[in-house]
Amino acid sequence: MGCSFSGLNSFYDAVNGGGDVWINENRFRIVRQLGEGGFAFVFLVKEVVADGADGLARKKSISPSHVSDDGTYAMKKVIIQTEEQLEMVKQEIRVSSLFSHPNLLPLLDHAIIPVKGTHDISRKHEAYLLFPVHLDGTLLDIANVMQSKKESFTTTTVLQIFRQLCAGLKHMHSFDPPYAHNDVKPGNVLITHKKGQPPLAILMDFGSARPARKEIRSRSEALQLQEWASEHCSAPFRAPELWDCPSNADIDERTDIWSLGCTLYAIMYGTSPFEYALGESGGSLQLAIMNAQIKWSSGPNPPYPENLHQFVHWMLQPQPAVRPNIDDIIIHVDKLISKFSS
Repeated sequence: MGCSFSGLNSFYDAVNGGGDVWINENRFRIVRQLGEGGFAFVFLVKEVVADGADGLARKKSISPSHVSDDGTYAMKKVIIQTEEQLEMVKQEIRVSSLFSHPNLLPLLDHAIIPVKGTHDISRKHEAYLLFPVHLDGTLLDIANVMQSKKESFTTTTVLQIFRQLCAGLKHMHSFDPPYAHNDVKPGNVLITHKKGQPPLAILMDFGSARPARKEIRSRSEALQLQEWASEHCSAPFRAPELWDCPSNADIDERTDIWSLGCTLYAIMYGTSPFEYALGESGGSLQLAIMNAQIKWSSGPNPPYPENLHQFVHWMLQPQPAVRPNIDDIIIHVDKLISKFSS
C-alpha cells in the first residue's frame, strides 16, 4: 500500500514550491507536496527543459500519450532505510514496468539514489518514481465529496467506471503467471473527468502486486501469507482467504475479484460493504468478511437496480473456488452496460 495522488487539482496552480530533482537525465522542479504515507511523499513537479531540448518527450520508452502538455507530473519520493525497504521499492518498479494498459497507471521513469545517513556512516537510499498527473483525485476523494452533497453516480456511470477497472485487472491477470494487484480499493483508483465522455478510471499503486498463484501446504505458510496480507492488503477490501488461510489451499487471482466486488459496492455507496462492522458495538470486520455479511446502504432515489446488488453478491463468494474470474466479470458487466444504457 502506498501514497495517494489525491487532491492534485487543488494544488495544480501552486507556485514557488522550490527545489529541483533529477531523475536520470531529466530535471524537475517541485511545485508542491501533495500527500504522504509511511516513508513515501508525493509531489506535483514540473519538468525544467533547456532551450531547444525535448525533455521526457525524447525518451523512446515513454509513450507520447503520457508526455504532459504543460510539463507537470506526479513524483513519488520514498525514503529507504533498510535492505528490506530497498527490495520492496525495486519490486514495485519491476512490477510496474511490466504493465502497459490505458487503465493502469504507467511508471514513466525512476531512479534510486544512495545518500549518506545523517547520524551514522551507513548508506541510505532515496527512490524517485515519476507518473502522469491526474487532476481530479481518487475515486475515494470523489465519493467523499459526493456523499457530503448527498449525490451518487448514475447506474451507467457506475458500470462505466467499473468496466475500466476490470479491463486493467484483466491485463494483470492475463500474464503467465498471472499477477494480482492485491490492493484494489477506491483510494487506488484515479479518476479524470473529460467533458462529454465517461470518467476515465486508472488503477494505481503496484507496491503490493505479486504473482497471484500460491500453493499453501502448511500452517506456517498460511500464517506467513496472512501476515503479508495484513501489511499489504487494505482490511475492508481483503478477501476471506487472506484473513484465515487454510493450511492446504491454492490462492489465485480471485483475491482481486473479492476486492473488485467491494469496490463496485463502494462506487455505489461510498464505503466497503463491511465497514459497518467497525461502527457496531462488538462488531468484527473479519467476521463480517468471512461470512460475507453485506449490509446495503441507503442509496440514491430511485435506488440502484437489483441486478447490481446481485452482481456484488456474485463476486463476494467466501469460497474462492466458486468466485468468478475476470473474464466472467467482463462478460456480465458488458451485458449490464448494454441493458442500462439503452
